Amino acid sequence: MADMGDITRIFHSFPTLNAFEICHSGGCAELNQVLLNQSEWQKVRLIFNQPSQNTQQNAQQERAQVAQAIGLLEEIIGQKIGTAGDLAGTFNNSDFKGQLDCNDEAINTTTYLRLLKQNGLMPLHDIEDMRTRNFFFTGWPHSTAVIHDIKTNERYAVDSWFYDNGHAAVIVPFKQWKANFKPSDSPVGVKKSKTPVMQVSVPNQ
Repeated sequence: MADMGDITRIFHSFPTLNAFEICHSGGCAELNQVLLNQSEWQKVRLIFNQPSQNTQQNAQQERAQVAQAIGLLEEIIGQKIGTAGDLAGTFNNSDFKGQLDCNDEAINTTTYLRLLKQNGLMPLHDIEDMRTRNFFFTGWPHSTAVIHDIKTNERYAVDSWFYDNGHAAVIVPFKQWKANFKPSDSPVGVKKSKTPVMQVSVPNQ
């Protein structure tokens, strides 16, 4: 069950590069306050590779850059708080340490989007509230971050749940996502196992 109090509070907070909260362990069960240093943020800026207020770029290109930036931010933050091993999806993976469910992913992605927007890297899109579709392919509800194209008002789901930590987010038209969209190459639903650690017995001396 998602902690809606924490999700609401984080959603209405004002994240900065020096202080923002990240959810993990399912429904914001655990929270970490983190920061990004200038070197880390520069890696994010390099994805966009153009002046921060260049409004001549294509909105489709901006969405592709945003998708990559979300993946990079997940990778950077994962190393800081122990979520680098987060696997795609939630089902069959909930026992793995550092796992995120779709509520964690949606609120964290919204936070990352706000950092991009505040720092001039997403001039062609605005951020909306998270959204949930009623049923997933197993009957479970599923949540996502949402943006819209400022010029056309078309809405897009920004979903980082379909792949392992550090993979680019999926950005598709919201109507397509709402109709139970799932990428054909997503490992969601494929049971994974982590390589067991071999134990070596040391004989008594």
